[in-house]
Amino acid sequence: MNPAPSVIIFTVTAGAGYGLLFWLALSRLGALAPAITNGQLIVAGFIGLVLVTIGLLSSTLHLANPKNAWRSFMRFRTSWLSREAVFAVLFYPLVLLWFVSGGNSFLSLLVALMAIVVLVCTAMIYASLKTIRQWNNALTPVNFVLLGLAAGAAILTLITLIQGVYTPRILALTVAAIAAAAFSKLLYFSWIGQPSGPTINTALGFTRATVKLLDVGHASDTFLTKEFGYEVARAKILWARVIAIVVGFVVPLMLLTGLLGSPGVVHAALASILLMAGIFVERWLFFAEARHVVNLYHGKQST
Repeated sequence: MNPAPSVIIFTVTAGAGYGLLFWLALSRLGALAPAITNGQLIVAGFIGLVLVTIGLLSSTLHLANPKNAWRSFMRFRTSWLSREAVFAVLFYPLVLLWFVSGGNSFLSLLVALMAIVVLVCTAMIYASLKTIRQWNNALTPVNFVLLGLAAGAAILTLITLIQGVYTPRILALTVAAIAAAAFSKLLYFSWIGQPSGPTINTALGFTRATVKLLDVGHASDTFLTKEFGYEVARAKILWARVIAIVVGFVVPLMLLTGLLGSPGVVHAALASILLMAGIFVERWLFFAEARHVVNLYHGKQST
C-alpha cells in the first residue's frame, strides 16, 4: 500500500495522545503519580488532547472530499471507521468532564477504557480487511494498542519529571510498555514474513500448474497499481525495520534504564522523541509492506 503521510501522522500522534490519557487516568486510580495535582492533571491531559486532535485533523487530509467526512458517523453497526469516529468524538466531552470533576475515580476508569476502545477501533479498520493478509491478523490491534501505550507512557514520564511528580513506578511501567511494544512488533515482522498468503493460482482456482499473467490490460499505471501495488526494495524494508527497532525501542530503553546515564528530563525527552520517530518509521512500514490481493490480477505471483 502507498503510505499516506496524513494517515501515518494520524495513527502515531492520536495513538500517543490516547496512550497518555490512558496512563493519566490510571494515575488517578492507583499510585502511579499520587502527588499530581488537579492543575497538573489538566496540563498533562491537555497535551494528550492536543496530540489526539492533531491526529484526527490529519486524518481528514486523506479524504478525497473532506466535506463528506460526516458520513463516517452513519454506519456504526457495520463499520469500524464509523465506530472510531463516534467514540473519538464522545471522548472529548468525557475527558473535559473528567477534568472538571478533578479526576473522579469512576470517570478515570471510563477515560482509560474509552482510550483503549478508540485505539482498538482504529486498528480494526485495518485488521478487518481480509484482502490484505499483513493486516488481517490479531497482532494488528495488539500492536496499535501497545505502541500507543508505549508512546503515552514515555510522554508521561517526561511530563512528570518536568512537573516534579515523577515516581519510579511510572518509569517501570514505561520500560515495560516499550519492551512489550517492541516484542509484539518483532512477532508481527516474523508473522508477515511467512509465505501463507493467497497466490495467483489460488485466486483463479488453478492449482495444477503455474499461472502467469501475459498482459495486464493497460499501458500505464492506474490508481490500483499506484496505491495498492506500491513496492519498496527489500533492502530498504530491512533497513527501515532495523531503524524502527533500534531508534524506536532499543535506544529509548537504554536511555530510560540508565544504560546511557542516569535518567533525567533530557534523557526522557530524547527517549520520547526517538520513540515517536521510531513509531513513524514503523507505521510507514505497516503500509509499505501491505499487499492487497488485487495485485494478483496485475501480475504478482503472491501476496
